[in-house]
Amino acid sequence: MENVRSIFFSAAAGVLLILMAVLAGGAALRESVTVDEVAHIGAGLSYLQKLDLRFNEEHPPLPKVLAALPLVLRGTHADYSHISWTFSDTFFPAYLGEWVFGEWVLTKWNEPVATLAWARAPMLAVALILGWVLFDYARKLGGDWAGLLCLSVYVSTPAFIAFAPLVHTDLAVTLFSLLTLWRFAEIWQNPSRRNAVLFSICLAAALLSKFTAIILFFAFVAFALSTRWRAVSGQPVPKDELRAWRRLRWRFTLKGILWAAIIVYLFYFIFSMNQPTDALNRLGHGAATEPLRRILMPAWLYLRGLLLVLITGSRPTYILGRAYPHGVWFYFPVLLLFKSTLGFLGLLALGLSLALTQKRRDAANTGVIPNELAIHWRVLWVALVVFTAFCLLSRLDISIRHFSVPLILLILLLAPLPRMIERLRYSAPNAARFVSALTVVLTLSSLFTAVRAYPYYFPYINPLSFGRPGYALVNDSNLDWNQSLPDVKVFAEQHGLQRD
Repeated sequence: MENVRSIFFSAAAGVLLILMAVLAGGAALRESVTVDEVAHIGAGLSYLQKLDLRFNEEHPPLPKVLAALPLVLRGTHADYSHISWTFSDTFFPAYLGEWVFGEWVLTKWNEPVATLAWARAPMLAVALILGWVLFDYARKLGGDWAGLLCLSVYVSTPAFIAFAPLVHTDLAVTLFSLLTLWRFAEIWQNPSRRNAVLFSICLAAALLSKFTAIILFFAFVAFALSTRWRAVSGQPVPKDELRAWRRLRWRFTLKGILWAAIIVYLFYFIFSMNQPTDALNRLGHGAATEPLRRILMPAWLYLRGLLLVLITGSRPTYILGRAYPHGVWFYFPVLLLFKSTLGFLGLLALGLSLALTQKRRDAANTGVIPNELAIHWRVLWVALVVFTAFCLLSRLDISIRHFSVPLILLILLLAPLPRMIERLRYSAPNAARFVSALTVVLTLSSLFTAVRAYPYYFPYINPLSFGRPGYALVNDSNLDWNQSLPDVKVFAEQHGLQRD
């Protein structure tokens, strides 16, 4: 009976993921290449074909390599005698040349529609894997219905549908950050070599996806500090035992971090084997110093990319009809309010109110999270606080996609809701029935909104805008990222427009 139940919920999760694949994939097939994809696709192709990381150093290579895999397998062509490549043998020319090279890969040397579609396929797969991981973790935290609840919210979130198939870094770093946090919790629950190895692989993948994955280290420290404020399950009380308990877990954590650093180094080393080492000529010229420069090149590339992000990390932004010279703290809260479905916002409010009510009434303070997963729950909400704090303090406010990690953690924090409703049945059966019905309605309304919004997920703004146009509220890829050129073409043809 238990196996039948498990199969049923897994099948239901599969249906939801198929729905997301249809909505996201179908919308992407109607869209032109977005701005950053021009650089990312060409760069990823060159990484695999030339083992040279000269292009797009401002983003780590893993997502671009994944996107380029089907392109290489199907024989996508790039002309490496073209000036966009030969001119880009040093950093600043490459920073410009990546856009020209990427455009020629997509529009001159290959058939544009098929090339773009094949590059986007692995990215959609990453988004679907993220959905399954979310379902699995929510199921462990809150039971089968919690898994379906969180997955339903995820597959109906317009931001995730819009960005799921695109060749960019945000959903990849979200997937690997979530895996890393869970594996970090596994180490603190059960420190072992196996858990440290899995943690290192997930952490390395996150660091190879986006430089903001470094925020994970702050989350690790914040969690460890939280155990001094409030003990977690299995934490000893005597000082000597507590000190040994912490040291053991930190030892395996640090081993995992070291192994992750080695993986990142090897990844950069392999994919930069043919890249000129002229940037390190200060160490010496000629064949004698080439081995030293080659060994140091991976670290140099990673640090130079990170430095570039820090240098360009403050840009003008626009929100609620007003321009600012740099990011503002309320940018992402406003985006969350406007670009989430009303069903999701309602579920967040319902879950928070129910949690506060039950915490106040429950004198024994028994949790709805299984005791063996109490550490995982602590890691997740501490990480949510840390990532959100960084987003609020950021001076680079461009898009809701930069809020992907906090957004996925917010969705996962809905996992206890079904068990809180079940607990409510014992003290207030009528209220429990009402809350259950409300939860179902809010969840279905989110799914309905996602289907109804097809295929225009980029410009989605919920009714809280009260009829104000999106451009009066938000900008950049919150509305348009160059993906609507086919619609512009249709409009021009329908209206007989001939001039640019």
